[in-house]
Amino acid sequence: MKTLLADLVKDAPVILDGGWGTQLYAAGLPAGECPDLWNLSHAECVADVARGYVAAGSRIILTNTFRANRIALASYDAAAQAVEINRAGASISRAAAGNQARVFGSIGPCGKMLIAREVTEDEVLNAFTEQARALADAGVDGIVIETMSSLAEAKLALAAARATDLPVVACMVFDSGKDKDRTMMGETPEQAAAELSAAGADAIGANCGVGIDHYIAICRRFHAATDKPLWIKPNAGLPEFSHGTVTYRTDAATFAARARVLAAEGAHFIGGCCGTTPEFIQALLRAVERG
Repeated sequence: MKTLLADLVKDAPVILDGGWGTQLYAAGLPAGECPDLWNLSHAECVADVARGYVAAGSRIILTNTFRANRIALASYDAAAQAVEINRAGASISRAAAGNQARVFGSIGPCGKMLIAREVTEDEVLNAFTEQARALADAGVDGIVIETMSSLAEAKLALAAARATDLPVVACMVFDSGKDKDRTMMGETPEQAAAELSAAGADAIGANCGVGIDHYIAICRRFHAATDKPLWIKPNAGLPEFSHGTVTYRTDAATFAARARVLAAEGAHFIGGCCGTTPEFIQALLRAVERG
């Protein structure tokens, strides 16, 4: 484990940030538009999100770079801007964090399926390597690989991120199977723990998914399968669509109460994903302070 993560874990649970897309859509991001492009066109809106989480008490905030690999950006005719977008995202979050929080660069999926041969392993590795290097060059403190539904893709991103020599967290999304405890590729938490640990992740975990209750069991299984620090960022439930509006049923108080159980099950880093806001982070902090 890298020194930074080891130092942070001493004060576990470490409170992370919440959803970024949720906040950007609330700020006016049109449906279907790439959030990462706002690093260039609406930098102040992105900075407001970052500042909101720092003010709420997040000890680690991410960068608005979830889709900022050249394969995913190609869908928005922005592949050539990958490095610029990542550097801007890192700069925005670093300025917001100041000396109050650490900044970890977000790397999400490429949006193409290796198993269907929509893209080659070399193409994916090269895209993630470009992204990871851009984030590292822009001064992030670590890298988080998140919302991965395929261990094959996650391990390619992990190899790219490890080449930066920064701390690397590798997270899968578990939302499939009868008990919603598998990745889309059918992989279990135990498989993820074994393969990501062997591939050199400094911490492992899960994000997104169908809600915090499901991730309590996932966290318990991770804890039994690995001695790596655990990073858990669940959704505020599943999104519900009504009259063009997206809502989430889990409120901040309920989320925070369940997060206390996550901590008891071994989660070292706890935050939120889709549907969570600075209000959720404030509630998490209050819940942790109560023990």
